[in-house]
Amino acid sequence: MNEQLRAISELDRVIHEPGRLMIIALLAVVKECDFLYLLHETEMNKGNLSSHLTRLEGAGYVEIEKTYRGKLPQTLLRLTRAGRAAFDEYRKGVKAAF
Repeated sequence: MNEQLRAISELDRVIHEPGRLMIIALLAVVKECDFLYLLHETEMNKGNLSSHLTRLEGAGYVEIEKTYRGKLPQTLLRLTRAGRAAFDEYRKGVKAAF
């Protein structure tokens, strides 16, 4: 297998899925955001976004905090240190592949 294919095959599959990559990239540039912000920016439906966030949370890449803003429920999202490190490694892997 040539080096380019090897680099592609070694990319983090949790992050590499396009929907999750979009979420990680958006979270990488903010301290935290709410669910509605991601819903708007990704143009996913609620179920799809929730599913991707659950997968990222399970991998330890995203922290999900359920809270209230006044009397309204609010879901806050942020990358964990492990998520930032994984995204940095993913970006290095993509650069190595291309």
